[in-house]
Amino acid sequence: MKTKLILLALTLCGFSTITSAQDLGINPEKYTAHNKGKFFVSWGGNRESYSKSDIHFKGNDYDFTLYDVEARDKPKGWHVDYINPARMTIPQTNFRLGYFISDHYSVTLGVDHMKYVMYQNKAVDFSGNYPNVGSYGETLPNGQVLLTEEFLTFEHTDGLNYVHTEVSRFDDISKLFRITDTDKIQINITEGLGVGVLYPKTNTQLLGRDRHDDFHISGYGLSAKAGLNITFFKHFYIQGELKGGYINMPDMRTTKNSDDSASQHFTFFQRIIAVGGIFRL
Repeated sequence: MKTKLILLALTLCGFSTITSAQDLGINPEKYTAHNKGKFFVSWGGNRESYSKSDIHFKGNDYDFTLYDVEARDKPKGWHVDYINPARMTIPQTNFRLGYFISDHYSVTLGVDHMKYVMYQNKAVDFSGNYPNVGSYGETLPNGQVLLTEEFLTFEHTDGLNYVHTEVSRFDDISKLFRITDTDKIQINITEGLGVGVLYPKTNTQLLGRDRHDDFHISGYGLSAKAGLNITFFKHFYIQGELKGGYINMPDMRTTKNSDDSASQHFTFFQRIIAVGGIFRL
């Protein structure tokens, strides 16, 4: 009889504690309440825009600069190559692996695989000298040159690889959308700054010389971003970002001859959509 009374008393005490906690509005802490110690990884695609740039070419028998050269990206569009392991380097992609050092700040390592293609058959100003002037169909009566394929093809299409580290801030704004259960859906804004190196595979054919197309550390980049992150069921998210930056490449390979090189600097603007996962080990 005493045993039954003790069990009944413990049950009533437990029920009373739960009821009191509910009355006070105390709920178990949500997984999404804190980020510190979590890892995340993402994969996505991008489109890019580039500013005009001056490109300086130099070698043993030439030294000239092309001014205000225009370039574009090389989009793949919606394609299975984004998730095909054998062809993932063909589209324009973004990879990130990160870790939250606090609830609001993360550190990431990433690769922005952009593509840069110089517009052909555009007239540009130039200064300097090169051999066999006029033999590439490039000379114009106003002193400009025409960017014919015989004169110059120039692109970073495998690609304009920005290998960088980034520090980002995350803030939960779910309350603005009247979302109370952030373990089901959570909305965050994020901003970040990045710095890294450029490791392009520059595809160039210059003045009819042997084509060059090898990876080479060519310079550095700086970037800033802002984005919107939507996390579903605690562990999966989609993130959209706007990202701008500056690229300076003073040492680009242009031919098989190591004495030949080019340099340029420009700004870029990316639009990124990525999917990812976030978890705690």
